[in-house]
Amino acid sequence: MDKVTPCLWCNFNAKEQIDFYVSLLPDSRVNRVVQWPMDGSGPNEGRKKGDDLVIDFTLGGRNFIGLVGGPNFPYTEAFSMSVVCEDQAEVDRLWSRLTADGGKEVACGWLKDKYGLAWQIVPRRMYELLADKDTAKASRAMNAMMQMVKLDIGKIEAAAKS
Repeated sequence: MDKVTPCLWCNFNAKEQIDFYVSLLPDSRVNRVVQWPMDGSGPNEGRKKGDDLVIDFTLGGRNFIGLVGGPNFPYTEAFSMSVVCEDQAEVDRLWSRLTADGGKEVACGWLKDKYGLAWQIVPRRMYELLADKDTAKASRAMNAMMQMVKLDIGKIEAAAKS
Protein backbone atom coordinates (compact mmCIF):
# COMPACT_ATOMS: atom_id res chain seq x y z
CA MET A 1 0.00 0.00 0.00
CA ASP A 2 1.25 3.51 -0.82
CA LYS A 3 2.04 5.89 2.02
CA VAL A 4 -0.60 8.34 0.70
CA THR A 5 -3.63 6.87 -1.04
CA PRO A 6 -6.84 8.67 -2.09
CA CYS A 7 -9.88 7.19 -0.37
CA LEU A 8 -13.36 7.25 -1.91
CA TRP A 9 -16.23 7.17 0.56
CA CYS A 10 -18.59 4.73 -1.14
CA ASN A 11 -22.17 3.79 -0.49
CA PHE A 12 -23.05 0.20 0.39
CA ASN A 13 -22.63 -0.81 -3.28
CA ALA A 14 -18.89 -0.09 -3.17
CA LYS A 15 -17.80 -3.40 -4.71
CA GLU A 16 -20.13 -2.87 -7.69
CA GLN A 17 -18.86 0.71 -8.07
CA ILE A 18 -15.20 -0.23 -7.91
CA ASP A 19 -15.65 -3.22 -10.23
CA PHE A 20 -17.16 -0.76 -12.72
CA TYR A 21 -14.20 1.62 -12.41
CA VAL A 22 -11.56 -1.08 -12.87
CA SER A 23 -13.38 -2.23 -16.02
CA LEU A 24 -12.76 1.17 -17.62
CA LEU A 25 -8.97 1.45 -17.82
CA PRO A 26 -5.96 -0.79 -18.44
CA ASP A 27 -3.72 -1.52 -15.45
CA SER A 28 -6.74 -1.58 -13.12
CA ARG A 29 -7.79 -4.25 -10.64
CA VAL A 30 -9.20 -4.96 -7.20
CA ASN A 31 -6.20 -5.77 -5.03
CA ARG A 32 -7.82 -6.72 -1.74
CA VAL A 33 -11.13 -6.57 0.09
CA VAL A 34 -11.01 -6.11 3.86
CA GLN A 35 -14.14 -7.20 5.68
CA TRP A 36 -15.85 -6.11 8.88
CA PRO A 37 -14.27 -8.04 11.75
CA MET A 38 -17.40 -8.04 13.95
CA ASP A 39 -21.11 -7.30 13.99
CA GLY A 40 -21.83 -3.57 14.05
CA SER A 41 -23.35 -1.42 16.75
CA GLY A 42 -23.79 2.33 17.23
CA PRO A 43 -23.13 4.17 13.95
CA ASN A 44 -22.16 0.85 12.37
CA GLU A 45 -25.40 -0.87 13.29
CA GLY A 46 -26.68 -3.17 10.59
CA ARG A 47 -23.25 -4.20 9.41
CA LYS A 48 -22.38 -7.81 9.84
CA LYS A 49 -19.14 -9.64 10.30
CA GLY A 50 -17.85 -10.41 6.79
CA ASP A 51 -19.46 -7.38 5.09
CA ASP A 52 -17.07 -5.38 2.91
CA LEU A 53 -15.30 -2.57 4.78
CA VAL A 54 -12.38 -1.39 2.63
CA ILE A 55 -11.60 -2.19 -0.99
CA ASP A 56 -8.00 -1.60 -2.08
CA PHE A 57 -7.88 -1.11 -5.84
CA THR A 58 -5.67 0.11 -8.67
CA LEU A 59 -7.12 2.38 -11.34
CA GLY A 60 -4.93 3.14 -14.34
CA GLY A 61 -1.83 2.22 -12.33
CA ARG A 62 -2.71 4.42 -9.31
CA ASN A 63 -3.78 2.98 -5.96
CA PHE A 64 -7.05 3.95 -4.28
CA ILE A 65 -9.13 2.81 -1.36
CA GLY A 66 -12.89 2.50 -1.40
CA LEU A 67 -14.36 2.82 2.09
CA VAL A 68 -17.82 1.30 2.42
CA GLY A 69 -19.24 4.16 4.47
CA GLY A 70 -22.89 4.36 3.45
CA PRO A 71 -24.92 7.28 2.11
CA ASN A 72 -23.77 9.86 4.70
CA PHE A 73 -21.42 11.86 2.47
CA PRO A 74 -22.28 12.28 -1.23
CA TYR A 75 -19.59 13.19 -3.74
CA THR A 76 -19.13 16.80 -4.88
CA GLU A 77 -17.14 18.36 -7.70
CA ALA A 78 -14.52 19.33 -5.12
CA PHE A 79 -12.96 15.97 -5.97
CA SER A 80 -12.86 14.47 -9.45
CA MET A 81 -11.08 11.74 -11.34
CA SER A 82 -9.17 13.17 -14.28
CA VAL A 83 -8.34 10.84 -17.17
CA VAL A 84 -5.89 11.93 -19.86
CA CYS A 85 -7.00 10.28 -23.10
CA GLU A 86 -4.69 9.50 -26.00
CA ASP A 87 -7.26 10.09 -28.74
CA GLN A 88 -10.88 10.94 -29.49
CA ALA A 89 -11.85 7.26 -29.54
CA GLU A 90 -10.77 6.89 -25.91
CA VAL A 91 -12.64 10.09 -24.96
CA ASP A 92 -15.76 8.76 -26.67
CA ARG A 93 -15.50 5.29 -25.09
CA LEU A 94 -15.01 6.55 -21.54
CA TRP A 95 -17.65 9.25 -21.93
CA SER A 96 -20.18 6.72 -23.14
CA ARG A 97 -19.44 4.24 -20.33
CA LEU A 98 -19.38 6.84 -17.56
CA THR A 99 -22.59 8.62 -18.60
CA ALA A 100 -24.54 5.38 -19.12
CA ASP A 101 -27.19 4.15 -16.68
CA GLY A 102 -27.77 7.45 -14.89
CA GLY A 103 -24.51 9.35 -15.38
CA LYS A 104 -24.83 13.01 -16.32
CA GLU A 105 -22.92 15.21 -18.73
CA VAL A 106 -21.82 18.49 -17.15
CA ALA A 107 -19.55 20.85 -19.16
CA CYS A 108 -16.00 21.33 -20.47
CA GLY A 109 -15.11 17.63 -20.38
CA TRP A 110 -16.71 17.04 -16.97
CA LEU A 111 -19.36 14.47 -16.16
CA LYS A 112 -20.80 12.67 -13.15
CA ASP A 113 -21.05 8.90 -13.24
CA LYS A 114 -24.05 6.90 -12.03
CA TYR A 115 -22.56 6.85 -8.51
CA GLY A 116 -22.26 10.64 -8.41
CA LEU A 117 -18.47 10.83 -8.75
CA ALA A 118 -17.18 13.67 -10.96
CA TRP A 119 -14.79 12.87 -13.81
CA GLN A 120 -12.77 14.97 -16.24
CA ILE A 121 -12.27 13.20 -19.57
CA VAL A 122 -9.58 15.20 -21.35
CA PRO A 123 -7.57 14.45 -24.50
CA ARG A 124 -3.81 14.79 -23.99
CA ARG A 125 -3.85 17.13 -26.99
CA MET A 126 -6.00 19.60 -25.03
CA TYR A 127 -3.23 20.04 -22.47
CA GLU A 128 -0.67 20.48 -25.26
CA LEU A 129 -2.77 23.18 -26.91
CA LEU A 130 -3.33 25.03 -23.63
CA ALA A 131 0.43 25.04 -22.98
CA ASP A 132 1.28 26.33 -26.48
CA LYS A 133 3.75 29.25 -26.46
CA ASP A 134 1.42 31.03 -28.87
CA THR A 135 -0.98 32.37 -26.25
CA ALA A 136 -3.54 33.42 -28.88
CA LYS A 137 -3.67 29.82 -30.11
CA ALA A 138 -4.00 28.54 -26.52
CA SER A 139 -6.76 31.07 -25.89
CA ARG A 140 -8.70 29.96 -28.97
CA ALA A 141 -8.39 26.32 -27.84
CA MET A 142 -9.62 27.26 -24.36
CA ASN A 143 -12.55 29.24 -25.74
CA ALA A 144 -13.57 26.31 -27.95
CA MET A 145 -13.33 23.90 -25.01
CA MET A 146 -15.47 26.18 -22.84
CA GLN A 147 -18.32 25.85 -25.36
CA MET A 148 -18.34 22.03 -25.24
CA VAL A 149 -19.73 19.38 -22.99
CA LYS A 150 -17.81 16.30 -24.22
CA LEU A 151 -14.51 17.49 -25.67
CA ASP A 152 -13.99 17.14 -29.42
CA ILE A 153 -10.29 17.45 -30.11
CA GLY A 154 -10.78 17.97 -33.87
CA LYS A 155 -12.98 21.01 -33.27
CA ILE A 156 -10.63 22.33 -30.59
CA GLU A 157 -7.61 21.98 -32.91
CA ALA A 158 -9.53 23.70 -35.73
CA ALA A 159 -10.42 26.60 -33.43
CA ALA A 160 -6.81 26.88 -32.22
CA LYS A 161 -5.56 27.17 -35.83
CA SER A 162 -8.10 29.79 -36.95
